Amino acid sequence: MVPEVTADAPFPAARCEANKAAGVITYLSSFDFAASASIVDVVMASTAHYYEAMCLDVVYKPSFSVDNYPLVAANEVQFSSGGSFSEMVDFAGANDAGFVALAVEGRTGIDTLITKDGAVPTLADIKGKKIGVKGAITPSVKAMLAKQGLVEGTDYNTVLLDGFDPTVHIEVPDIVGFPGYKSNEPNQLTAAGIKFKAYDPADFAIPGSFGILYTNQQFLTEHPSAAQDFMRATMRGLADALADPTLAATTCVDLINSLGNTLHLSADGELARWNVESKLVADSATVDAPLGLPLIDQLTAEVTAYAAIGLFNGVVPMIDTLVDASVLAGIYDKGTLIWPKV
Repeated sequence: MVPEVTADAPFPAARCEANKAAGVITYLSSFDFAASASIVDVVMASTAHYYEAMCLDVVYKPSFSVDNYPLVAANEVQFSSGGSFSEMVDFAGANDAGFVALAVEGRTGIDTLITKDGAVPTLADIKGKKIGVKGAITPSVKAMLAKQGLVEGTDYNTVLLDGFDPTVHIEVPDIVGFPGYKSNEPNQLTAAGIKFKAYDPADFAIPGSFGILYTNQQFLTEHPSAAQDFMRATMRGLADALADPTLAATTCVDLINSLGNTLHLSADGELARWNVESKLVADSATVDAPLGLPLIDQLTAEVTAYAAIGLFNGVVPMIDTLVDASVLAGIYDKGTLIWPKV
């Protein structure tokens, strides 16, 4: 039996040996090393040597969310960052994979509908119009419009946009707006002095999530203490990132630049991103629902809402095996992270 961690007591030697037995633990990010939930916390934890304090050998690499699911499913990678819980659930069904979400850092959707200034006074004004999309309309926005009786392909149409520049997209003549992310496109438009109106699905009681940290059932079963202590160190990294957003963003940008910055992310952009996301993450944390703890009722509401708009082939998925709240519940004591004397 692997001993538990006790606050301010030495890290148990037997637990250290069990964690070392897990070997190299690989984490892949979901969007380079952007200053974003479920990425910035791993960067901060590694920089502060928190994983080493847990006797863990962690390698972290930049990647993209959708590329990582098959690697985690095959246990070639042990942890990754997901865009939302529903995204992970959708890929779990598509890959017949044993994904397990261990942390849900953002307890609201991160997407929003960005509309041209004066073009959409109310959501009802979307009727008969076109929305630009990067691949497909985001689930929270689609659910928000459906709640207003607006159905894609019937009440409005979507058209594909080229590239990722919102200052270009806002000028596309045939559309009235496009989905974006609260911590990204609005910041860019504001910085450029471009007026717009955003509709936040959360304001319309649409559930959502962002900043998911997940593993696979094989690793969790074979190395439960290593999995829990990876999350323990990561949640301490998250607390550090919330306590000093500027340092967190700077740390991410320094790492991005050291690797060539292929996505051309900027220091100002990453600070703006984390300023938005950090507030969303921090504002939802309580003593009973500390940082990262998955809230099963909220996640059930999320997949139920998204199944209603056609995700998961329109069938509400059973999420019992797709999330394990006990892992994070075991690292907190009345909302305080249990950290040993190291």
